[in-house]
Amino acid sequence: MQISGAVALVTGANRGLGRHFAVQLLERGAKVYATARRPETVDLPGVLVLPLDITDPASVAAAAQAAGDVTLLVNNAGVSTGADLVSGELDLIRRELDTHFWGTLAMIRAFAPQLADGAILNVLSALSWSAYPGAGGYAAAKAAEWNLTNAVRLELAGQRTQVTGLLLGAADTDMMAGYDVPKSDPAVIVKAALDGLEAGEWEVLADEAATAVKASLARDPREFYTQG
Repeated sequence: MQISGAVALVTGANRGLGRHFAVQLLERGAKVYATARRPETVDLPGVLVLPLDITDPASVAAAAQAAGDVTLLVNNAGVSTGADLVSGELDLIRRELDTHFWGTLAMIRAFAPQLADGAILNVLSALSWSAYPGAGGYAAAKAAEWNLTNAVRLELAGQRTQVTGLLLGAADTDMMAGYDVPKSDPAVIVKAALDGLEAGEWEVLADEAATAVKASLARDPREFYTQG
């Protein structure tokens, strides 16, 4: 995937990783549609702003119609409710799945016809492969989105659509503000993602946390969850 000259659409581009994606895509020579549920919160010069709620089918369809020239879809929009699976509110858990799984799938289905010889970048998480107290709903939704990424990659191979998954631990964004854990620079994460995309990588492990969690999958899970 060559970013220079590409036409990219970034979901959740008003803050966090999404804003960094929009900025760096512009710097690399792409035309950028920056989307958000509240488009007035997108404050980046040089982007084309579109309203988009990925959990609303009508909103997704409208975005696909308005941005018919997109060649790179960056599925970044996300939510973190803090809901655990056993004790958390079911509505919050459903919101996680509606956003990360069903919302991502809706975007891919809407844009896939125009992404032949193009690319999709899904922002996943190290929690696609692990769990953490207070993030059970998020982890389950991201696990579903990770395997969605694998399945879509196979389904779209015939039309030469590159599908890349970005895996990371905590980044220093608004979403992670309430967590007292080591956090990566979001600009560094996005650079790694775009470098990996241009290199044709299927997965980009953008930090030490993602690398460590993936390496743990071949071992007894008790080692991972009892260490430290």
